[in-house]
Amino acid sequence: MKSAAIDRFEASRGRLASLAYRLLGSAADAEDAVQDTFLRWQAADRERVDVPEAWLTKVITNLCLDRLRSAQVRHERAAGAWLPEPLLEGDPMLGPADTFEQRESVSLAVLTLLERLSPVERAVYVLREAFSYSHAEIARILDITESASQQHAHRSRARVAAGRRRGGEADPASARRVVEEFLAAATSGRTERLVALLTDDVTALSDGAGLAKRLLRHTTRERVAAYVRAGFKPTPAKRRMAGGSPAMHIALLNGSPAVVAVVGDRVVGAVAFEVSDGKIASLRGIAAAARLTRLNEAWRQHEPEAPVINAW
Repeated sequence: MKSAAIDRFEASRGRLASLAYRLLGSAADAEDAVQDTFLRWQAADRERVDVPEAWLTKVITNLCLDRLRSAQVRHERAAGAWLPEPLLEGDPMLGPADTFEQRESVSLAVLTLLERLSPVERAVYVLREAFSYSHAEIARILDITESASQQHAHRSRARVAAGRRRGGEADPASARRVVEEFLAAATSGRTERLVALLTDDVTALSDGAGLAKRLLRHTTRERVAAYVRAGFKPTPAKRRMAGGSPAMHIALLNGSPAVVAVVGDRVVGAVAFEVSDGKIASLRGIAAAARLTRLNEAWRQHEPEAPVINAW
């Protein structure tokens, strides 16, 4: 009986982890939420659970909401030093990717925008857009009315859409070419070409390698280009911080093209891009070691393409 219960939970583990990651934006926190859900499943009177999947979804969603509402998490995220944890293409925690809405809901751009929503709005958005739950099902999961679920869904979609200001998906091959051009311009000092590759309303966010108390934000093409040029200029100090001379790879993180800096088999930083109409609309630089743990694990287990730059 116990083995059957464990098997039932394991059959749902991947979906639960994907749901928790979208709600929390952190792979480590998502794994903790899955483990807590498992412990509650083991302790539950399972004979009284009519639909295990619904029960597990309700438990993990509310565990994630409790975390989002906690004073510590609110302080950390309100401090302005938070970016979602990037995941390598193919990571099962990315979850369903059959529709545009599902793929967009796990993009770094949308995960960042979800920080602007209340915990309940975030939960409704994820359950509806990424997992296609009905409003009746969402109402039961969150203990709200169907009309409240509909209102939260409307508000959350409107706020995400207002923040996105982009339509549709970029062609992967075209987006990759833009990123390759960007990397060539950034590492060669061709500032004019770099500026030309950016949209008029481009934005750049960086965690400052985890050294800054707040995210570093840059706007306007000229300021972003200057920041990028400085960031991609190799120096002895940067190589010492990285632990060597990184190789630069192009990969997909959360569905977006990215430059991944690797020393040996260790990821030391990543810059993810949002491409729109053949230009770069946003950049997110992540180098804090704590945000690269799962990406590092995945990187060691896959065979990357040859680096675009062998030694930076």
